[in-house]
Order: sequence, then structure tokens, then C-alpha cells
Amino acid sequence: MNKFLTLSLPVLLLSTAMPAWAQPAAREKKYFQLLEKTFDEQQAYNTVWFVEQRWRLAGNSGFNESIYHVEKILQQAGFVNETNGEQTARLTYRIEKRPMKRVTWEPVDASLYIVGEKEPVLQFKTNCNMIAMYSAATPEGGVTAELVYAGKGSAKELEGKDLTGKIVMAETGIGGVYGNAIKGGALGALAYSMPGYNQPTKNTHSIQFQGIGYTDSLHQKWGILLSYAAKERLKAALAKGTVTVKVVVNTKIYTADELTLVANVRGKTKPHERFVFSAHVQEPGANDNASGVGALAEMARTTALLVKKNKVVPQRTLTFLWGDEIVSTRRYIVDDSVRAKGIKWGLSLDMVGEDIQKTGGTFLIEKMPDPSAIWTRGNEKHSEWGGSPLTEADMFPHYFNDLLLNRCLFEAAKTGWTVRTNPFEGGSDHTPFLNAKIPGLLMWHFTDVFYHTDADRLDMVSPAEMKHVAKSALATAFLLTTADDKTAASLIDDITRNALQRLQIEFELSKKAVQSGSV
Repeated sequence: MNKFLTLSLPVLLLSTAMPAWAQPAAREKKYFQLLEKTFDEQQAYNTVWFVEQRWRLAGNSGFNESIYHVEKILQQAGFVNETNGEQTARLTYRIEKRPMKRVTWEPVDASLYIVGEKEPVLQFKTNCNMIAMYSAATPEGGVTAELVYAGKGSAKELEGKDLTGKIVMAETGIGGVYGNAIKGGALGALAYSMPGYNQPTKNTHSIQFQGIGYTDSLHQKWGILLSYAAKERLKAALAKGTVTVKVVVNTKIYTADELTLVANVRGKTKPHERFVFSAHVQEPGANDNASGVGALAEMARTTALLVKKNKVVPQRTLTFLWGDEIVSTRRYIVDDSVRAKGIKWGLSLDMVGEDIQKTGGTFLIEKMPDPSAIWTRGNEKHSEWGGSPLTEADMFPHYFNDLLLNRCLFEAAKTGWTVRTNPFEGGSDHTPFLNAKIPGLLMWHFTDVFYHTDADRLDMVSPAEMKHVAKSALATAFLLTTADDKTAASLIDDITRNALQRLQIEFELSKKAVQSGSV
């Protein structure tokens, strides 16, 4: 019956009648009850608190401190450091360390002033995203120079302007204007660029993080990212005449090792088969993705406790992975072809802690490339993050979509939690699984008005939301890693209902389309 748990079921979904004993209930309810008692959302929240205080980029001190913090949680939960691979014990972990091919970067402090005005335009302590990633430090004491406004900052707009020793400001992404300004002899660049879903005219002090290209330690300059309020203040000053600004930037750029933390709960009878969770550590926000780090750390602790008490006995291995987004997950898959063959399911936790009343971000399961990513209609909608239409050749239908969704809906029915889905869009740790033809899903929230901004702080995180996500994710993993023939039969019956419901919806949509003459 292994095939029922590793392959899609296009025929069985429509033709197999399940006996009464196969109705899903008892085991699933048992897992949810155990998780409700054992998963400690305050512990998860405490980890978010620790991680979100640190500006995290692979290799920098904030990233590494976050990895080592989770390591302590694992040690306290009973995970032991591998000495003989994953066979050392039932609960093991390792920290993989690799020299980075590129330098890492971290911000320390910054400020932006209009000369002659007392109040700063921006300060790092209140806008931690104001320094473009990979900016070099200014000389001690900063630089003072005339500000030149350059529209969108294109090469054509800057052509013929004397930029030597000046600072360029543009309303565009920092990358382009920085390159053009530095070529013209500018000291640095200021840039404003905020997506509409961030509602910048309402959240006037938010800044989305961005970066500039790195050249070398001798020629690297700096870029400052502006909030809507800062941009408007500078433009108002420029409308009155010449403006001189003072910029102070303090950053660190250095060689480093990249860390990846891998924890395993070894399966009892089929350890080579595994369910892999991943949560990326880099990115400086609380929800993105300190919430994923915190939720997954508590999920690992919870699993260890239940396994040690024999409340859950996984027959297949459960893997928990923390690292650099996409990079660490892809490497985990491609670096070991034998291990990769045993990965049956991958699940990414990204932005899982949203307080939806504050952020506006609804919980979503991003599905695998199923028909909704090709023929998007009815209640199927892409998020504002955006997705490109796929072709039939891209389709990767799989029961994993509905299996996870049903577990989430079970939690929602008990708690009133809001659960929705979106067609495949990509961009997080689920994509390496899919690229390797491994079933992979994403649990996340969108549209978040504070997405990628320095307003994504701890007060935007809900411990209860993390618990909903974690319970549903772990119940799914427990079902699959303990699955037997009876479980497989129950899941087939479960997913049959989903298929029939979806066919009925498609029938009604097609009927309306024909009646309206739109096809």
C-alpha cells in the first residue's frame, strides 16, 4: 500500500468505494488532542521574540545566533548531536557548516538628516530596513552633500548631470539608481519603492528591505531606502530650493560560514522514507520568518516529547530543517541522491504567525501546481504576491494538497480559524521539493500590509495562529509517517469527497460560462 502514500490517485479518487471502517477520525482526533495539550505556543512566541531582534542574513551574527538558539531548544528536548550520522539515536541533530562563496553583511546603525533641521528624516533604531543590504559604511562621522533628485534614476535621466560628490535620490528600486549614480561619481543613493499592498500612504513610515550589488571592499558605496513619509519630506524640501543632507551608515561586510540546522526523529521501520519540514532563518521580520523558525522549533520539541512518551511512534523519519531560504532546502535534496529518493513530502513554514486583525494577512496553503494554477476561476485566486499562469505540462497534481487542507479545516471547525488556499506561485522553500518532483506545500499568510517592511515586528505575531498552523502541520506529518493500510484507505475516502466536491464546483462554473456565452 505504499503507493497510496507516495503517488497521486487520479483513478481511485473517482472509483474506489471505502468500507465503513475506513472513515477517518480516531487517529486524527488523537493527534490533535495530543498536540493541543503539548504544543506550547508561548514557547514558540519566545523563540520569535529572540529571533526577530536580529537582522538576519545567511552567515551574519544574527542568523547564526538564531541557529544556535534553536540548537539549545533541541538539546533540551532530547535531541543529541550526531556522532555516527542519523543512526546515532532516535532523536538527532547536526549543524552543517560551509564556507560562503560570497561575503555576508549586517547593519549596525544609520541616520539621515536634512542639514539645518533638528529632527532626523530617518534613524536605524526606528527603521531597521533603511540601509540597503550590502551597503558599505560611510567614513566616521558620515558624509554631507547636495541632494540631486533624479526621477526614476535611469541612466538617461542622470545623463549629463554633475553627480560628483553628490547624493542621488530617485523613486525606484535601490539597485538600479545606485549603479547609475555611482557610475556618475555620486557618494551614494536614496531610493523610494513600495508596493501598493503595503499601503504606503497609510503606513507612511514603513520601509521594505532591498539590496545593492556588491563589488569589492574598496569600491563599495551605500544606499538608503526611504519610507513614504521620508520621501515626501525630502521632495517638499527640494521644492523650496537646494537641499543638503547628512548620511551616516555603519555596517559590517565579512567572510563567513553558512549554517544549516537539521534535526531528525528517526523512523522505526522505514527510516529512509521521510517527511521534511523547512523554515528559513534569513530575512529580518517577525512574521517573515521568525514565526516560521519559532513554530518549527516548538514543533520539533513537541514531537520529541511525544515520541519519548511513545504517544507517537513514527515509522518513517521526520526531518526539521532551518537555514537559508531555498538554498538550504535545495541542497538538502540535491546533495544526496539516495536521501532524496526517500523524501516523500516537503512542507515549508513561512510567515505562519500573522495576527490577521493587525496585518490583514489570511492564512493560506499554497497548493502544488494543480489545475487551479492553469485555469484559475471561481473562488480560486492568486495572492497579491502574484503568480504566472502555468501550462498543462507544469501540472503536478497530488493528494498532499487535500490531505493538508483537510487537517487544517479540521482545526478550523474546532476553533474558528480562517483557512484558505491559493494556486501555486513559488518563491519559498516548497519550490526545491517540486523541482525535484517531490510533493511540496507552503503554509503562509498574505496579503500582509507589513510584508518585508520594518513594521513586521513582534506585536504583529499571534501565538494562537502559530499553534493552529503547527497542530495541522504536525497532525498531517504524524498521519503520514505512521501510516499503514488502514490509514491509506481512510485518506483515499477522504480525498474522494474533495474530488467530487471540486468536480461539482467545476460543473457549475462551466454551466454558468456556457449560459453566459463566455466560452
